[in-house]
Amino acid sequence: MSSLTVTTLSKSFGDLQILDDLSFTVSSGEALCITGPSGCGKSTLLHILGTLDRPSSGEVAIDGVDPFSLSEPELARFRNRTIGFVFQDAYLLPQYSLIENVLIPVRAFDKVTDDHRDRARGLIERVGLSERADHKPGALSGGERQRAALARALIYSPAILLCDEPTGSLDPKMAGTVADLLFDLHASRDGILVAVTHSAVLAGRFGRQLELGAPRS
Repeated sequence: MSSLTVTTLSKSFGDLQILDDLSFTVSSGEALCITGPSGCGKSTLLHILGTLDRPSSGEVAIDGVDPFSLSEPELARFRNRTIGFVFQDAYLLPQYSLIENVLIPVRAFDKVTDDHRDRARGLIERVGLSERADHKPGALSGGERQRAALARALIYSPAILLCDEPTGSLDPKMAGTVADLLFDLHASRDGILVAVTHSAVLAGRFGRQLELGAPRS
């Protein structure tokens, strides 16, 4: 069972209070959408949950672990194994094939094995890109690149999948296709899904929503 617990979390930049005294818990199987106006701290919160940024105060616990108590090497490995990321831009490396991009999180700390390659090909099949496995990102459409990013994020079956505007750069039809896939993958695993979006259509598909207000100075 996975868990994400946020306790009295705040984040400020100088005199600007971006996040103020947030507390919530998300458990295995749950999907939480973070909404609110531009500049309200949605992406900042997501980056803190992903341990890419630190809160000014408060606590974050992932499966009972305070990630910010870890050393930098320990935190990097913890993030690699526990958290998957999908951003509005897929951030695929153009010089590598789709399957090599999916395997990049493995290469960060381990030697790629046949088991890793088998899992990567299985994920690529799940996202409907089997025939594209050896293509480079330049040969893929925007929707295909985003599906590849989903496969990459799930290579280690992370406890938490974080998505920042995962359909924001796609046309409505492809956005719907990627959203369907996102929820199908979420339903098939015992993990946590947290996403940031401006899309009312995507937000409406989540079981829970957290709306942030405008920052205070």
